[in-house]
Order: sequence, then structure tokens, then C-alpha cells
Amino acid sequence: MSDTLTIEPDLETEARVRADDRAHVFHSWSAQALIDPLPVAAGEGSTFWDYQGNAYLDFSSQLVNLNLGHQHPDLVRAIQDQAGRLATIQPSMANDVRGELARRIAEVAPGDLNKVFFTNGGADANENAVRMARAVTGKRKVLSMYRSYHGNTTTAISLTGDPRRWANEPGDGSVAHFFGPYPYRSPFHSTTPEEEAQRALEHLEQVIVLEGASTIAAIILESIVGTNGVLVPPPGYLQGVRELCDRFGIVFIADEVMVGFGRVGEWFAVDRFGVTPDLITFAKGVNSGYVPLGGVVISDRIASHFDTVAFPGGLTYSGHPLACAAGVATFEVFERDGILERVRDLGTRVVEPRLREIAANHASVGDVRGAGLFWAIELVKSTETREPLVPFNAAGADAAPVAAVAAACKKAGVWPFTHFNRLHVAPPLVIAEDELRHGLDVIDRALEVADEYAV
Repeated sequence: MSDTLTIEPDLETEARVRADDRAHVFHSWSAQALIDPLPVAAGEGSTFWDYQGNAYLDFSSQLVNLNLGHQHPDLVRAIQDQAGRLATIQPSMANDVRGELARRIAEVAPGDLNKVFFTNGGADANENAVRMARAVTGKRKVLSMYRSYHGNTTTAISLTGDPRRWANEPGDGSVAHFFGPYPYRSPFHSTTPEEEAQRALEHLEQVIVLEGASTIAAIILESIVGTNGVLVPPPGYLQGVRELCDRFGIVFIADEVMVGFGRVGEWFAVDRFGVTPDLITFAKGVNSGYVPLGGVVISDRIASHFDTVAFPGGLTYSGHPLACAAGVATFEVFERDGILERVRDLGTRVVEPRLREIAANHASVGDVRGAGLFWAIELVKSTETREPLVPFNAAGADAAPVAAVAAACKKAGVWPFTHFNRLHVAPPLVIAEDELRHGLDVIDRALEVADEYAV
């Protein structure tokens, strides 16, 4: 917890914030009358406070974007300095921080991904990456995984392979889905990670053939699946996707909106697997969400297509100077403070062994998996049958067991990330080791609630 910031109770302000929110704010993905959002007063480092003075260790980094934590002084200062010098400029003009951030991203991107198209966030990054692939290949169809999330705009939600897509259909009709690897719940009845990779690639090749390689512009996948399970691809899988794309003339798009910029201890998660996509989409961690920013990192082959052909897209706030200034400051903090190295260290030395211990001690934990500071605890009713603790897409009373675990975490001062039958461990990358250990201890105790539902 913070040693420098304390919040005194302010119930009058809390009541006003809550009243304004309930009367006038329309919230994402929610039945408006059935929610009661927490009024937040302040944040610092890995902690935020409500107006009653309660502190919460932010074990979700808000939406897995607050990589450098709340109110990082370097990022705040960069935004303030930029606002004092040049608050905004249109994207058709050259700008120093926009250009510097693009150069820095290109320098750490794999292979020949040397240009950056800036967007306002992850969804429009994926929209524009698909637009590039379609323009370059002259083909329309895009393949994406089930158990994925790519955003809420028309093509991005169509690419999404989770229930958030359902109510938005029909959307982009040129999308087809396939099964990605999921060793714990293998759709291919595999018994080893290597077998899972092989069978998942055989399945993907069949989908390509049956959908028609001549119709497929791109395959898009999350390098490590995020909200839908922290599914780390087994050895050889991403390399196999790269080979299939090369063989069939398909653009490979890696969605790194959630796992890029240090979340798993690398600039980009594909670096863990030695794979170079044609396009990488990013957002979130590039500047911890302090000002909205996303983008597409573009290979020379894709970029060169638009040397003499206009790219059919653009955004008023593409590469906004305030957002880019925070992005440049992010690079400086990462390099000065060794963020990538500390994420790898904390992941292997603290998180993984502690989660393995937790799994061994709880009847409700079926699997733990992840990398760096990005892990999932999958909860089950039985470790033998692997029946999920709550059903797929559970809501209301069906979701009560996981809701009770989350409530126990919050009561103990840790704000968790939950989705269906999982808890995700995704704290800020600057979290202190004692904070990290404390948060894991709280989760350990909270899982006693889940154990009551296990058999």
C-alpha cells in the first residue's frame, strides 16, 4: 500500500458522485439498473481508494492497462509538460512526440515492423489492421479464435469469440472462427502441450482449406489470450500459425492490446515465442491508459503497399500529443527501472510458485497458468471432472460462487479481476514485492469460499 497517500472519509462527495453516475452515466456491458459502481476518490502506485477511505490493492490494473500504476509521476509530468507546450495537433502534421514514440515502438518490435499507425484504442487498432490486410491481399475473410476478445466496434466484435459478440450479430459477415489451443480443456483430446499444438494447427489448416485460402485476408489472434483465460500457446503453435499464413498467403495479425508493453516480461508477447507477425495491434500498456492511445505496428511489406496507394482510414485524434508524450515517458521508465526484467523475475520467483502452492491447497483450483504478471486461476467444482465452478457465461445466481470469492478479496482490500470461472492475477508492473505477496495471500484465503462449492 502507499506510504504517502491517505484518504479521509468524504461521504458527502461520495453521495454526489454516486448520484451523478446513477442519473447520467451509461455504463459498458451492463444492465444499468442492476449495477452499483464504486466511486473512486484517488489512486497511487498499486492502490486506489474509495470515498470512505478504504484502500484496494489493484490486482486487475483496472482493465489490465495500468502497467505503470496509478499517478506515476513521470507520466503525469510528461502530460503536463506537453499540455503546456502543445496540447494537440492534427494527425496530418508531423509532431515530435508522435514521431519519437513511433520510432521507439519500431525499435523494439520484431523483424521489419517499422511503421506505426496510431489509433485511439485497441478496438480501432484491430479494425484498421484488418482493413490493411484486406487492402493488401484483395481478400475479405478473416479467421479468429473462439475464446477471444478483439473490441466492440463492428469488425472487432465480429472477430470476438466470446458471448459479447452474440447480441451484436449480424456484424461483419466475413469472419469465421476456429478453436485455439487450450490444454486444460482440450477440444482436440490432447494429452500433452505438444500434442495440443499439433492438433490445433491441423484443425486450423482444415478451417483454412474449407473456408477457402483464396478468400482469407488475415488470421488474427491474441498472442496470449487475455480475458478469456490467459491461454498461453503451447510450444510450436504460434510458429505453426506463421507457417500456415506464409504457405497460404494470409496476413498474420497479433493482437497484443492486453499483453504488449511488459505485461508478460517482453515488449511484445510474440517475443517469447520467436515469431514475427505481419501486423501487431496494441493499446493499454503503451501509456497505461493515462490518455487513450492504441495502434498498429506495420511490416515493411504491408506498409509499402500504401506508398502510392492511399490508406482508406484515419482518426481525428491519431497519435494525440498528450497520449504520445505519456508513451515516450513509458519507454523511459521501462528502460530506467528495468521493468521487463522485474516482471520476469516476479513472475517466475514469486507468482508462479505461490500459485502452484495455492492450487495444491484448494479443491476448487483446477489449473493455474500464465507468464510474467499475467496469470489465471481456473476454478472448478471437481478437479477430477474439471466441471467449471460456474457455467460458461454465467450471470446472476449462477455466477454467485465466483462473485463470493471476489467479495472476499475486496473485503480484505484486494480488487480482483474475475471472468466466468476464473480469477486473473494482473497487478501493475510496478507493484512492490510485499504488495504482490500480500495480494496472493488474500486470494489464497478467499479461495476457501470457492472450496465450499467444490466436491
